[in-house]
Amino acid sequence: MSATATAPPPQPLADERLAKISTTARLMRRPEIGALLAAVVVAIFFWTQNSLFLKLDGISNWTDVASTIGIPAVVVALLMIGGEFDLSAGVMTGSAGLMMGILATEVDMNIWLAIVLTLIAATAVGFLNGYMVMRTKLPSFIVTLATFFILQGVNLGVTKAITQQVSVSGIDTATGYDSANKIFGGSFWSPHDFRITVLWWIAITALATWTLARTRVGNWIFGVGGDANAARNVGVPVQRVKIGLFMTTSFVCALTGIMIALRLASTQAGQGVGDEFQFIIAAVVGGCVLTGGFGSAIGAALGALIIGMAFIGIQFSGWNTDWRFLFLGVILLVAVLVNNYIRKRAEGARR
Repeated sequence: MSATATAPPPQPLADERLAKISTTARLMRRPEIGALLAAVVVAIFFWTQNSLFLKLDGISNWTDVASTIGIPAVVVALLMIGGEFDLSAGVMTGSAGLMMGILATEVDMNIWLAIVLTLIAATAVGFLNGYMVMRTKLPSFIVTLATFFILQGVNLGVTKAITQQVSVSGIDTATGYDSANKIFGGSFWSPHDFRITVLWWIAITALATWTLARTRVGNWIFGVGGDANAARNVGVPVQRVKIGLFMTTSFVCALTGIMIALRLASTQAGQGVGDEFQFIIAAVVGGCVLTGGFGSAIGAALGALIIGMAFIGIQFSGWNTDWRFLFLGVILLVAVLVNNYIRKRAEGARR
């Protein structure tokens, strides 16, 4: 009787989606981890230079700066995750403050109505930016750079034609100013006087984080930034998503400009020019990559926090404030290198 060899049973292939991932690998997948570590290092460094830095009065100073950068930076981060840029984001803050101020002081309009009209106008500009990018297929860098110069010219020309100067003052005399300022430009927690913009910053960051992590729109944003053609092939409304991101960016930047104008009760035609680079730097430091499809709203908020801490920390340390520009350049370069490393780990680090 001859024995026949039996083949061993086939082994099931391991599903890589069920592979165990170490805690370190999980942390390295988070786009904001680099910004969080950097924020801790920066805070400790400036605290060693001046102990006031981490006391409540000191914290109120750097969170004030960080919030006015962080509110626009969060929505700029969403736009960058979606694969686009908006170089008119900074000048939009100035345009909004000027429009609200002119309507309230020169037209004698109730400031609440002026705020609503300003936000509508800003959203319309965002729609035009997004529509032009999608229809012409031009890079958003070029389209929004054109918008930047258009808005800057309008700010200077229209303001000077109406007020005979390049600023608008006396906003605090407008009807409804006190109630609007309490919500958008006031402070809380006396005597430390934290700015109300800090609460807006936290709320907008939380909303953006929830949108990215828990909603279909968040999946769409990552999809159109990662591969717009692939996203379109699976039914994602790419055009609507990107136009919506441009509209949201302009709306929130305008809201920031309104907050600043109400706080100061005046605004300048040059307000916000150049701030768009700070918004982008905050987003990049927070984990956004320039090619789209990867990033974090929390990371952008942490990036703004780092910039705010640096700007005020340099003052507290008694250094020349011009060093802040060197700091911005260094952290941008370091952030790009770190984020590139983190993204590679996120794409392939399974242990």
